[in-house]
Amino acid sequence: MTGLYWEDWTPGRRWLSSARTVGESEISQFAGLSGDFNPLHVDAEFCKNTIFGTRIAHGPLVYAVVAGLLFQLHLYDDTLIAFLGFEALKFTAPVRAGDTIHAQIEVTEQIPTSKPDRGVVKRSLEVFNQRDERVQEALQVFLMKRRPVAEGGA
Repeated sequence: MTGLYWEDWTPGRRWLSSARTVGESEISQFAGLSGDFNPLHVDAEFCKNTIFGTRIAHGPLVYAVVAGLLFQLHLYDDTLIAFLGFEALKFTAPVRAGDTIHAQIEVTEQIPTSKPDRGVVKRSLEVFNQRDERVQEALQVFLMKRRPVAEGGA
Protein backbone atom coordinates (compact mmCIF):
# COMPACT_ATOMS: atom_id res chain seq x y z
CA MET A 1 0.00 0.00 0.00
CA THR A 2 1.30 3.44 -0.87
CA GLY A 3 0.48 6.48 1.20
CA LEU A 4 -0.22 10.01 0.08
CA TYR A 5 2.34 11.92 -1.91
CA TRP A 6 3.17 15.58 -1.22
CA GLU A 7 0.68 16.65 -3.91
CA ASP A 8 -2.14 14.94 -1.97
CA TRP A 9 -1.52 16.88 1.25
CA THR A 10 -3.50 19.97 0.26
CA PRO A 11 -4.22 22.64 2.88
CA GLY A 12 -7.53 22.12 4.62
CA ARG A 13 -7.59 18.32 4.25
CA ARG A 14 -8.44 16.58 7.53
CA TRP A 15 -8.33 13.09 8.95
CA LEU A 16 -9.54 11.53 12.21
CA SER A 17 -7.82 8.63 13.91
CA SER A 18 -9.43 5.76 15.72
CA ALA A 19 -9.44 5.90 19.53
CA ARG A 20 -7.46 4.11 22.21
CA THR A 21 -7.76 3.94 25.99
CA VAL A 22 -4.62 4.75 27.99
CA GLY A 23 -4.21 2.35 30.90
CA GLU A 24 -2.36 2.38 34.23
CA SER A 25 0.08 -0.22 32.95
CA GLU A 26 0.99 1.89 29.92
CA ILE A 27 1.79 4.85 32.17
CA SER A 28 3.99 2.63 34.38
CA GLN A 29 5.69 1.02 31.39
CA PHE A 30 6.42 4.41 29.83
CA ALA A 31 7.96 5.61 33.10
CA GLY A 32 10.26 2.57 33.03
CA LEU A 33 11.08 2.95 29.36
CA SER A 34 11.79 6.68 29.55
CA GLY A 35 13.23 6.86 33.06
CA ASP A 36 10.74 9.62 33.92
CA PHE A 37 9.61 8.64 37.40
CA ASN A 38 8.06 11.99 38.27
CA PRO A 39 5.56 11.28 41.08
CA LEU A 40 2.77 12.76 38.93
CA HIS A 41 3.10 9.64 36.80
CA VAL A 42 4.02 6.91 39.30
CA ASP A 43 2.86 7.77 42.82
CA ALA A 44 -0.90 7.48 43.39
CA GLU A 45 -0.66 8.65 47.03
CA PHE A 46 1.33 11.74 46.08
CA CYS A 47 -1.17 12.54 43.32
CA LYS A 48 -4.13 12.53 45.72
CA ASN A 49 -2.89 15.91 46.96
CA THR A 50 -2.32 17.46 43.51
CA ILE A 51 -4.69 19.35 41.24
CA PHE A 52 -5.05 16.12 39.22
CA GLY A 53 -6.12 13.90 42.13
CA THR A 54 -4.66 10.82 40.44
CA ARG A 55 -1.74 9.69 38.32
CA ILE A 56 -1.53 11.25 34.86
CA ALA A 57 0.06 10.06 31.64
CA HIS A 58 3.31 11.55 30.42
CA GLY A 59 2.78 14.08 27.62
CA PRO A 60 5.22 12.21 25.36
CA LEU A 61 3.32 8.96 26.03
CA VAL A 62 0.11 10.58 24.80
CA TYR A 63 1.90 11.78 21.67
CA ALA A 64 3.40 8.32 21.10
CA VAL A 65 -0.02 6.65 21.32
CA VAL A 66 -1.48 9.19 18.90
CA ALA A 67 1.46 8.77 16.50
CA GLY A 68 0.59 5.07 16.37
CA LEU A 69 -3.09 5.76 15.79
CA LEU A 70 -2.22 8.11 12.94
CA PHE A 71 0.25 5.65 11.45
CA GLN A 72 -2.60 3.12 11.25
CA LEU A 73 -4.35 5.42 8.75
CA HIS A 74 -1.58 4.50 6.23
CA LEU A 75 -1.31 8.11 5.05
CA TYR A 76 2.46 7.99 4.67
CA ASP A 77 3.27 4.36 3.90
CA ASP A 78 6.37 4.55 1.69
CA THR A 79 5.88 8.29 1.05
CA LEU A 80 7.27 9.77 4.27
CA ILE A 81 10.93 10.73 3.99
CA ALA A 82 11.33 12.27 7.45
CA PHE A 83 9.49 13.78 10.38
CA LEU A 84 11.28 17.13 10.64
CA GLY A 85 9.88 18.10 14.01
CA PHE A 86 7.45 20.30 15.86
CA GLU A 87 6.98 24.01 15.40
CA ALA A 88 4.79 23.87 18.50
CA LEU A 89 3.69 21.23 21.00
CA LYS A 90 1.37 21.91 23.93
CA PHE A 91 -0.04 19.67 26.62
CA THR A 92 -3.36 21.41 27.30
CA ALA A 93 -5.08 19.02 29.73
CA PRO A 94 -4.13 15.89 31.65
CA VAL A 95 -4.74 12.38 30.39
CA ARG A 96 -5.62 9.98 33.20
CA ALA A 97 -5.61 6.21 33.19
CA GLY A 98 -8.89 5.13 31.62
CA ASP A 99 -9.13 8.11 29.28
CA THR A 100 -9.76 7.30 25.64
CA ILE A 101 -7.94 9.53 23.19
CA HIS A 102 -8.13 10.16 19.45
CA ALA A 103 -6.59 12.68 17.08
CA GLN A 104 -7.48 14.99 14.25
CA ILE A 105 -4.92 16.29 11.80
CA GLU A 106 -5.34 19.06 9.27
CA VAL A 107 -2.93 20.15 6.58
CA THR A 108 -1.98 23.78 7.11
CA GLU A 109 0.75 24.30 4.53
CA GLN A 110 2.34 22.62 1.52
CA ILE A 111 5.84 23.90 0.70
CA PRO A 112 7.83 22.89 -2.38
CA THR A 113 11.56 22.33 -1.95
CA SER A 114 14.45 22.89 -4.32
CA LYS A 115 14.50 19.15 -5.01
CA PRO A 116 11.78 17.97 -7.39
CA ASP A 117 11.28 14.59 -5.67
CA ARG A 118 10.16 15.99 -2.30
CA GLY A 119 8.20 18.66 -0.50
CA VAL A 120 7.40 19.85 3.01
CA VAL A 121 3.99 19.44 4.64
CA LYS A 122 2.88 21.23 7.80
CA ARG A 123 -0.10 19.94 9.69
CA SER A 124 -1.92 20.75 12.88
CA LEU A 125 -2.57 17.97 15.35
CA GLU A 126 -5.26 18.02 17.99
CA VAL A 127 -5.73 15.22 20.53
CA PHE A 128 -9.04 14.83 22.34
CA ASN A 129 -10.27 12.67 25.20
CA GLN A 130 -13.62 10.89 25.42
CA ARG A 131 -15.29 14.14 26.56
CA ASP A 132 -13.98 15.95 23.45
CA GLU A 133 -11.63 18.02 25.62
CA ARG A 134 -8.43 18.97 23.82
CA VAL A 135 -5.53 17.42 25.72
CA GLN A 136 -2.69 18.09 23.27
CA GLU A 137 -2.04 20.23 20.22
CA ALA A 138 0.89 20.56 17.88
CA LEU A 139 2.16 21.89 14.59
CA GLN A 140 4.19 19.19 12.86
CA VAL A 141 6.50 19.33 9.85
CA PHE A 142 7.13 16.41 7.48
CA LEU A 143 9.27 15.85 4.41
CA MET A 144 7.23 13.87 1.87
CA LYS A 145 7.93 12.23 -1.46
CA ARG A 146 6.45 13.88 -4.52
CA ARG A 147 4.53 11.82 -7.03
CA PRO A 148 6.97 10.16 -9.46
CA VAL A 149 6.93 11.45 -13.00
CA ALA A 150 5.87 8.67 -15.38
CA GLU A 151 8.70 7.27 -17.48
CA GLY A 152 8.89 9.08 -20.77
CA GLY A 153 6.56 11.79 -19.41
CA ALA A 154 7.23 15.42 -18.74
